[in-house]
Amino acid sequence: MRPNELPRPLVVGPDSGPIAPFPLRVSGKVISGFGRGSKELGIPTANIPIEGLSVGGHEDVESGVYYGWAGLEDTAPAPAPAPAPSQEQEKGEEEGEEKTVPASTAQSTEKNNNHKPPYPALSKGTIYPMVMSIGWNPYYRNSKRSVEVHLLHFFPHDFYGARLNLLILGFIRPEYDYVSKEALVADIMTDIEVARGSLAREAYAKLRTEEEGAWLLDFGAGKG
Repeated sequence: MRPNELPRPLVVGPDSGPIAPFPLRVSGKVISGFGRGSKELGIPTANIPIEGLSVGGHEDVESGVYYGWAGLEDTAPAPAPAPAPSQEQEKGEEEGEEKTVPASTAQSTEKNNNHKPPYPALSKGTIYPMVMSIGWNPYYRNSKRSVEVHLLHFFPHDFYGARLNLLILGFIRPEYDYVSKEALVADIMTDIEVARGSLAREAYAKLRTEEEGAWLLDFGAGKG
């Protein structure tokens, strides 16, 4: 049961950077989870198979809530090629006629320009701050251990099947049982703020761009 205690600190881990056993590397493809994150809690999660903990040999990692960086593989479909001009269009252009664009094409182009993803897309993927739970989720009485990741970003779409590389940088708290769903949600919202504040420090933020950052964006098939 969640113990009664003073307000929780909003930053965890030493300011100088992660200490052993961190950082931990975990990787796996996003799978369908329990379907509770978005529907019941309003906090969407991306689940990876529990076997993902074997990447780096972390099968025995303690159950609880952690924070770090996540590299998400870009699975957005490539834009469709523009249709080839008809012989009539080519002839008209050669004779100096003004080039026109069909109304349907113009509307489609305008719509696409106004609905670009609200995050920076990279050639392979994108790095996001994350908070994650590893464990049994006592409130829901899970029958198997799970890895549930909440990326600190709004996504307008699902990304099942995309690879998710996780760089775990610190431990936030153990997993608890709760007297109500509202108490669980309140603790998760605090976890999110703890993750955000902890990652904002220079020693943690810079790990996105160093050797660890390169690993986060490596989605090779050899990762399990």
